[in-house]
Amino acid sequence: MSKHLSKEELEHDALIENVEKASKFLNENKTILLAVLIGLIVVAGSLVGYSYYADSQESKAQNLLATAEQYYQEGDYDKALNGDSYELTYGFAAIANDFSSTNAGNLALYYASVSSYKMGDIEGALEYFSRYDAPDGILGVGPISFYASLLEENESLAKAAETYVKAANWDINDATTPYNMYKAAEIYFEMGNLSKAQELVDVILEDYAGSSETVKTQRLSGMIATAS
Repeated sequence: MSKHLSKEELEHDALIENVEKASKFLNENKTILLAVLIGLIVVAGSLVGYSYYADSQESKAQNLLATAEQYYQEGDYDKALNGDSYELTYGFAAIANDFSSTNAGNLALYYASVSSYKMGDIEGALEYFSRYDAPDGILGVGPISFYASLLEENESLAKAAETYVKAANWDINDATTPYNMYKAAEIYFEMGNLSKAQELVDVILEDYAGSSETVKTQRLSGMIATAS
């Protein structure tokens, strides 16, 4: 007569079978599993180590930046840019190069660009700014507008106009947007691109009629009409 197993006995047998399968799998693959476990530990340790390293680099770069900023505020743009070999201080150029992965290193690029401009080195200023990552929002408008002015002084007029438009749209507001649009319109007018100049003039007069650029924009609109 055959034995009928109860539900509990059936589940117990299945459990034993699964345990045995798991045990067999672990024994057969313990080398691979150990390697995977070690790998996970190494990755986790690396992430923690990198986070600590990144924080340490940021802190060091911020401290070095403070000294260079002091030179900048004093109007000593050469020391601000290149540091002082006698006092063993970093300048913006070295901070930007040695701490490029930090926020302070990125800000140093902008300072380096402005310092170069103050020293009459337009090409150097453009090179530094080309590596700078402008922040989002209103804080990025000034740097981008500054870059446009560098391009304008370098007689790269088409790119300067495009960059002024970029600055105008970087953060839409009643102050910086019409200003940068007007600067772009001026350049387009100078280049003879009257339709583009008129397009920007129309936006200023329609959307920013109360801005400080209104009178100048109306005058430029009249010049465009006369030249058309």
